[in-house]
Amino acid sequence: GGGGSSGGGGGGGGGSSLRMSSNIHANHLSLDASSSSSSSSSSSSSSSSSSSVHEPKMDALIIPVTMEVPCDSRGQRMWWAFLASSMVTFFGGLFIILLWRTLKYLWTVCCHCGGKTKEAQKINNGSSQADGTLKPVDEKEEAVAAEVGWMTSVKDWAGVMISAQTLTGRVLVVLVFALSIGALVIYFIDSSNPIESCQNFYKDFTLQIDMAFNVFFLLYFGLRFIAANDKLWFWLEVNSVVDFFTVPPVFVSVYLNRSWLGLRFLRALRLIQFSEILQFLNILKTSNSIKLVNLLSIFISTWLTAAGFIHLVENSGDPWENFQNNQALTYWECVYLLMVTMSTVGYGDVYAKTTLGRLFMVFFILGGLAMFASYVPEIIELIGNRKKYGGSYSAVSGRKHIVVCGHITLESVSNFLKDFLHKDRDDVNVEIVFLHNISPNLELEALFKRHFTQVEFYQGSVLNPHDLARVKIESADACLILANKYCADPDAEDASNIMRVISIKNYHPKIRIITQMLQYHNKAHLLNIPSWNWKEGDDAICLAELKLGFIAQSCLAQGLSTMLANLFSMRSFIKIEEDTWQKYYLEGVSNEMYTEYLSSAFVGLSFPTVCELCFVKLKLLMIAIEYKSANRESRILINPGNHLKIQEGTLGFFIASDAKEVKRAFFYCKACHDDITDPKRIKKCGCKRLIYSKMSIYKRMRRACCFDCGRSERDCSCMSGRVRGNVDTLERAFPLSSVSVNDCSTSFRAFEDEQPSTLSPKKKQRNGGMRNSPNSSPKLMRHDPLLIPGNDQIDNMDSNVKKYDSTGMFHWCAPKEIEKVILTRSEAAMTVLSGHVVVCIFGDVSSALIGLRNLVMPLRASNFHYHELKHIVFVGSIEYLKREWETLHNFPKVSILPGTPLSRADLRAVNINLCDMCVILSANQNNIDDTSLQDKECILASLNIKSMQFDDSIGVLQANSQGFTPPGMDRSSPDNSPVHGMLRQPSITTGVNIPIITELVNDTNVQFLDQDDDDDPDTELYLTQPFACGTAFAVSVLDSLMSATYFNDNILTLIRTLVTGGATPELEALIAEENALRGGYSTPQTLANRDRCRVAQLALLDGPFADLGDGGCYGDLFCKALKTYNMLCFGIYRLRDAHLSTPSQCTKSKKSSSVHSIPSTANRQNRPKSRESRDKQNATRMNRMGQAEKKWFTDEPDNAYPRNIQIKPMSTHMANQINQYKSTSSLIPPIREVEDEC
Repeated sequence: GGGGSSGGGGGGGGGSSLRMSSNIHANHLSLDASSSSSSSSSSSSSSSSSSSVHEPKMDALIIPVTMEVPCDSRGQRMWWAFLASSMVTFFGGLFIILLWRTLKYLWTVCCHCGGKTKEAQKINNGSSQADGTLKPVDEKEEAVAAEVGWMTSVKDWAGVMISAQTLTGRVLVVLVFALSIGALVIYFIDSSNPIESCQNFYKDFTLQIDMAFNVFFLLYFGLRFIAANDKLWFWLEVNSVVDFFTVPPVFVSVYLNRSWLGLRFLRALRLIQFSEILQFLNILKTSNSIKLVNLLSIFISTWLTAAGFIHLVENSGDPWENFQNNQALTYWECVYLLMVTMSTVGYGDVYAKTTLGRLFMVFFILGGLAMFASYVPEIIELIGNRKKYGGSYSAVSGRKHIVVCGHITLESVSNFLKDFLHKDRDDVNVEIVFLHNISPNLELEALFKRHFTQVEFYQGSVLNPHDLARVKIESADACLILANKYCADPDAEDASNIMRVISIKNYHPKIRIITQMLQYHNKAHLLNIPSWNWKEGDDAICLAELKLGFIAQSCLAQGLSTMLANLFSMRSFIKIEEDTWQKYYLEGVSNEMYTEYLSSAFVGLSFPTVCELCFVKLKLLMIAIEYKSANRESRILINPGNHLKIQEGTLGFFIASDAKEVKRAFFYCKACHDDITDPKRIKKCGCKRLIYSKMSIYKRMRRACCFDCGRSERDCSCMSGRVRGNVDTLERAFPLSSVSVNDCSTSFRAFEDEQPSTLSPKKKQRNGGMRNSPNSSPKLMRHDPLLIPGNDQIDNMDSNVKKYDSTGMFHWCAPKEIEKVILTRSEAAMTVLSGHVVVCIFGDVSSALIGLRNLVMPLRASNFHYHELKHIVFVGSIEYLKREWETLHNFPKVSILPGTPLSRADLRAVNINLCDMCVILSANQNNIDDTSLQDKECILASLNIKSMQFDDSIGVLQANSQGFTPPGMDRSSPDNSPVHGMLRQPSITTGVNIPIITELVNDTNVQFLDQDDDDDPDTELYLTQPFACGTAFAVSVLDSLMSATYFNDNILTLIRTLVTGGATPELEALIAEENALRGGYSTPQTLANRDRCRVAQLALLDGPFADLGDGGCYGDLFCKALKTYNMLCFGIYRLRDAHLSTPSQCTKSKKSSSVHSIPSTANRQNRPKSRESRDKQNATRMNRMGQAEKKWFTDEPDNAYPRNIQIKPMSTHMANQINQYKSTSSLIPPIREVEDEC
């Protein structure tokens, strides 16, 4: 019999020996080692016999054995041996470490005292004995140093092996973790067996594997011990404690041929290092994923470890109860029990019976509940907040995709998608991938879901190369960067977008990028990026440049900003039955700008001929072409005139309602479509069209002009046999060959000058045709004045005077100090300003610069004569204007009145009632959080001006400033001017009649500009009356340029050519270098840059178009202007509801105007004209009733000709009033000139 105190569930109780009969022993030996438990067999024997109560207890204490395993026949348990091996190892090592530290401390103290004594003796002995005593000391120190060096190298080697700094170290760390998990799995397998059982090491496969694992753990423990700096703390580490209670029992199992589960469950604590292993393998990279794995590993390892302890004590019982109160629980039942306990549910189906188990549960529930309450919600939050949009884009074969990043909000995305996916475009087979580092809100997410077939969203940043790889930026067709137009710091926003461009270009230099920029001066930083190339499609849409450019064009032709904004915005046609101004306005709004290659049927024809043919035959309005010069450089020419012939493969710019209509220009065939009247029937024909035959090329070139001499066919002698003999070469070269516009125009002018002219000498002199100056040439005559008194000295070109910038695109003057252009209120009142532009600017020292240079540059374009330039007067804070002055000091005719736009005295001093346009800007709009108050200053200034009253006597004076009419049409030459430019105003007695354009940030604030309109607050901006009238402009209308530029980068070039006055990439590079325009001497090359079209606003009341002013059609007006004057009329600006015939409306009707794009003056001046056509050019001085109720009507191709919109004249009463003012008009003295001004 075994002793009761040492028997673990076998042996008798209370220390008394128990003798077993041979039957019981025999039955016991025949038991299977895999029986569930001894307690179950004891209960069965108790129920089947009436023996003593001690017999079942005796069976419960018997250890399962087999006949092959020599085990203790008395059933004695040896759990204490396994536990003792672990405890001796742990406490023995701990004792040795503490003893070593104690001895080392004592030795250090003793040596320290002895060292001080020896040092004192050395000092007393002197230097004579120093040499003899130092030699043995040095030898000892060298020996110690060598010993320390060897120990240090071993220690460093061990540290490298376990720190995963090398590949071997990483493999070792991962291997240890994997073997720990393997040992834990073996524990799970063995947990189905009794707690202690007899095992044969040579036949038990799992015991052999476990032994091999623990030998490896022992070696790894040695490496860790050597590498540890602090042995004591290493001994107390969790991983060390795990090794103490798992490694020694395995060796005991081999020695005793029995197995004890014991504390092998502690291997589950190795799971805590799971996140470190995944980081070593470069699997976990984000903080959220690392945190999630950490929480899960800690939670699971604690859960499994606690379940193992419960499994041990419940299946063993309490020692003080002689292990008789045990219960059979599987390991997984214990896992279930611990989860129910941590969650405080406690079903009661499984519970602890032993005292040790219950005591452990008391303490575990405190920590387990806290861990469950904190870890589980955080784990769920991390899983729930795991990036929903963290996947990768899968490119679809045959379908392009673009990446949109930057300022991604509901407003910006909805505006972008509305324009990008508009139905008027061709089938947009492009997928849009949005990339943003913030997850979308519910509204934005719903927007993405509505467009799920073409839109995908991924959460990330373009500054992260990994995120760029996720969205496949290398295969994207383009990358679009949206800017926050309403940010408080525009420079910071631009810097962010520039960094995005740098990151994207650094990842993939060939990607096409279209980015929005807020400030013009920040565009220069893009030029510093080596891979930035505007020739390859990279574009920067500067909102400040275009916004102020649009406003500047409205100063030249009121309402032009609205018309141009509607042209590049994609909007569907809204049909209105009522005959109101909205009906015709929406017809024009539904038109957009498109490009299409011209058919070969147009090759060799002049631009006006093709333009008229497209308008009449195809119902298309062509306004420009892309011209390829001899050096293969392409330029966009707007209404170039009749000297330019269409080449093969010319790209045309059209105004149409959708892209399908523009296809007519490409499909048109003279042989197949010449007799077709319905433009919808013009489709791709089936005939085999030969682009050119050899003779057709020759004849077309001879009929048009000779590219060498510019003469006609009968006068040309250069097209000799060498050309005819080399027609094959010519045929191949002609589609790509071209001549520069300037050279071609020179040839035409040379030819025309030799022809007999019907102009009288007086007419010739007035038109600049009889100059005998040696510097005069057909090119330079285009810029000669019209001999207006006092102007020949101004416009006479002097090669020694810098009048234009180095590119020849803008008027230039020497830099002026700001003090020389500042006007006091009295000086401004004495300087009778008229026909000028008043710029009311709100800003202070801390305001962000808005870039006033972009407003002034279009008004100083070189295609205007100097005397045609409108004087610009800034009214605002002098502190703010000083900051802007560095970019303005090279422009002539600029003045500053320090003050505030809200002061009526300042406004009266600058004669705001006589100005051609009042511009209201604010630099403080983005500094206010409340969007409704962002435009408060501009709105107050606008209402203040409209409420002003003026003296009626001022109105009878007519201003002396020259209008913006083409030369030959100036009011100073009344006998040959067909129409006038900007019209002088009659008496203005109220501020309502002053032409105003107000810049707005928030679109909804447009409702406050006109108090008498009927606009709903929810009405879109383009449908509101102030925007339709051209009196309000918001930067939000420029959002459409992003998608328009992507589909056709020429659209942006065309818009910039129209609104900036001629800014080019070369000019931007120059400004980036010097931040100012550089003056240059006039050369034929720079003067040739002045030879470009411009925009003007012309009257229809009388003059050559007077016959169309009363009931005429737009189609007749278009054809007459194009045929007679080479003018391109592409819009009508007329009074609101002027066509209605009701009496109340008739009294409010005013005159009608139209907007024209006029070709170069040189061609028109030097072109021979019949006397009949010249006699029709009767000069008239048109008076304008400045009213804000005017609208734009762009062409609607379907019914463009004949047009059903009739042009009505003004009422007789109004005409009589104007004639009365004409008869009493007197000229105002000219504007005071600054001395150093050109």
